[in-house]
Amino acid sequence: MTVTLETIRAAARTIAGEVMRTPCLPAPKLSALTGAEVFVKYENLQVTNAFKERGALVKLTALAPEDRRRGVIAMSAGNHAQAVAYHAGRLDIPATIVMPEPTPFVKVAATRGYGARVVLAGETLADAHGEAERIAAAEGLVWVHPYDDPAIVSGQGTIALELLEDQPDLDVLVIPVGGGGLIAGIATAAKALRPDIEIVGVEAALYPSMRAALDGTPAHCGGATLAEGIAVKNVGTLTLEIARALVDDILLVDEDQIERAVDAYLSLQKTMAEGAGAAGLAALMAHPGRFAGRRVGLVLCGGNIDPRLLSSIMVRGLARAGRMLSIRITTPDRPGVLGDISTLVGRLGGNILEVSHHRLFLHVPAKGTTLDVTMETHDRAHADAIMAALEARDYSVQELDLGESNL
Repeated sequence: MTVTLETIRAAARTIAGEVMRTPCLPAPKLSALTGAEVFVKYENLQVTNAFKERGALVKLTALAPEDRRRGVIAMSAGNHAQAVAYHAGRLDIPATIVMPEPTPFVKVAATRGYGARVVLAGETLADAHGEAERIAAAEGLVWVHPYDDPAIVSGQGTIALELLEDQPDLDVLVIPVGGGGLIAGIATAAKALRPDIEIVGVEAALYPSMRAALDGTPAHCGGATLAEGIAVKNVGTLTLEIARALVDDILLVDEDQIERAVDAYLSLQKTMAEGAGAAGLAALMAHPGRFAGRRVGLVLCGGNIDPRLLSSIMVRGLARAGRMLSIRITTPDRPGVLGDISTLVGRLGGNILEVSHHRLFLHVPAKGTTLDVTMETHDRAHADAIMAALEARDYSVQELDLGESNL
């Protein structure tokens, strides 16, 4: 089986009524942020909060009855795992999922919740792949690959059919790339329907596997990335072949850019994106000149992010914008100083969230104290005005990273 526009249209018929036809909507705030005219395809609205349901259902539906009885196995950092578990459960197919040990707990718990047997093995997808191969051979299970399978790729390509039906005049599609199943399916459908459309892939800079494969250079992959869903060291044979023929460019984004994109989706669009899901927006933010004035389609491919991590990203975003300020104030140790500081901050419109005294540290003067104060402010200019007012009262003020405060 090869991947063609017709196999993708057949996949669309297979999943109709079983997988959500997600909206593709204009995003004026993201357009203002990036300088492009941005449209977002919200695959985070799927039942498992990611696009992987499409390919998984196409593959599972195509299995012969005897293969369904034997059961299936998959390896995944989370979204493919949940998709296979969810639809295997619906189709009464036993499912085993092998996941790397560092997979976010929210994804592990969700996969188990859909009824699959979960095996945690190794630190990376490559480690999990090896264990999945071993279990598949030992137990006679049917392999459901996360990306290097024509049925999977055809299922993912249904996104392009919907996207171009809703927004037929897009200039470029910007697609996150891990193993390549998503971009291979989308590129196949989109280029068949619109040969002039540009297809741009985005990888985490720590895992530039597709870029290296297309360039014919070794891929230097490794490190902790916010975009664990696309942290793939080896792209697929089929997906590389399609990408070489149809993908116009691959861009790399670093961890800070991915983090800012996750925050932008939450703060501006009021929607949740995991690191991999935000990679396309990260590319627009990192390369504004590349997309300025163009009609750009983004696929928000997943929203499965750990709540604690998301909370940290939100606070860091507030700090970058100057809306969360943490300062260390050195003062004389006498009555009324704390009241004076809090009155001044309140009069200037700051909202104090936390205060911590330090008297016993050796770097603090014997007759002095330091106060670590964390407060909400309106913006960077407001934060600077509060610090200037405190310094004008002869207080020594040092701005801290949020992680440094209250030590």
